[in-house]
Amino acid sequence: MASVILTKSRKKRVEQGHPWIYKNEIESVEANAEPGQLVEVKNHQGRYLATGYYNPASQITVRVVSYEPVRAMDKAFFARKFDQALQHRGRFVTGGDAYRLIYGEADYVPGLVVDRFGDVLVVQILTLGMDLCREAIVEALVEVVQPKGIYERSDVSVRELEGLEQVKGLLYGECPRHVTVTENGLKIKVDIEQGQKTGYFFDQRENRAAIEPLMTGWGARSGITIQEIEQDGLKTFAPINKSGKVVTFPYWDGASVLECFSHTGSFTLNACKFGAKRVTCLDISEHAIESARDNVKLNGFEDRVEFVVDDAFQYLRNQVKGLEERAARARGDKKVDTSLAMTAGGGRTFDVVILDPPAFAKTRGAVKGAVRGYKDINLHGMKLVNEGGYLVTASCSYHMRPDLFLETIQDAATDAGKILRLVDWRAAGKDHPQILGVEEGHYLKFAIFEVRSKTPSDIN
Repeated sequence: MASVILTKSRKKRVEQGHPWIYKNEIESVEANAEPGQLVEVKNHQGRYLATGYYNPASQITVRVVSYEPVRAMDKAFFARKFDQALQHRGRFVTGGDAYRLIYGEADYVPGLVVDRFGDVLVVQILTLGMDLCREAIVEALVEVVQPKGIYERSDVSVRELEGLEQVKGLLYGECPRHVTVTENGLKIKVDIEQGQKTGYFFDQRENRAAIEPLMTGWGARSGITIQEIEQDGLKTFAPINKSGKVVTFPYWDGASVLECFSHTGSFTLNACKFGAKRVTCLDISEHAIESARDNVKLNGFEDRVEFVVDDAFQYLRNQVKGLEERAARARGDKKVDTSLAMTAGGGRTFDVVILDPPAFAKTRGAVKGAVRGYKDINLHGMKLVNEGGYLVTASCSYHMRPDLFLETIQDAATDAGKILRLVDWRAAGKDHPQILGVEEGHYLKFAIFEVRSKTPSDIN
């Protein structure tokens, strides 16, 4: 087996468990190392450190698969990895038949992602080393998981950095385009062929459930109280509004919610499950909204959800403009001609605003623009939160580091005249484990903030 000799001056990342070896960390390559094949990784003294696969065309030249000698990445090799991954998910992921089964480096198979949707597996093969093993990967998955079908969604641009074309299609058995699975007790219909990435994002499973405490406890704001009444000669308790009438709407105590960047409407579904009164589900994609609409109907929540196809940035700005114009009219601002209809649309507020955008910074060079984007949506989003309500916000951009993300939100709060109280802070779920020291795996930031004004507001 060929060997890769590392430089003496490099940082000792391999010894600390980091699975990537960059081109500039390599002193020399001994024997004939073929692209995609296994090599032994040695330090400058020739001491064995790890085994990984080699691709001189990539800046990440070696990706480690083991810290003990491995002769081949064959069916038996992958079967061991998949069995270990299955045991981990069986221990930590409960209450559903859908999860990320294989998460690349974190499951010691860098360049491979496998998502499970009941009896169907969706595979992403991202690197040359894994691409050369696709037959062994499929055979091992069939042996360990016994799926009815395996579908490939390697239609991602990162493959091009490895000298590979984007591909998608059936790898094994039969795979319907749409599969229905269960998550957090909810039914989710997933489009594995045309949906984003593999069709669904599992990394927010626990975070979606974390919004439960935000969804009820709002009835008192509308003047609704629980009072004792007499009904059919019996004394009982019921919700009574300010006019003294019994409230019959079952979700009278629920929150009004706005979910932006909804994709399949997963936060919307959880909001309804936990008692939300009304949810606005928004995405710029017609396909995404149709998926969300199907899922809402599948779970019987149609009466509480409205769907909006719009750009989230523009929608948030329009709502804020409407609030500001309404406030100016209420103050009797001389610049506003109250004899004319309002020029700005919107003007709605919500008890809870949820922002779960796609990655704004896919490279280090895109961070500056990403900061502007995150500040913009959070600034306008928190302006639409009713006093004492909640902003639920996330970032899946690895290059948007946690401290920068929080700093950006703080800057937005300052400009909005808001004080934010952090009540929850999370990362990806338990089916997305993280290797300590591998910062690249720490990509997801999820926060829940209570939102209050610094001074009495004439908007909220």
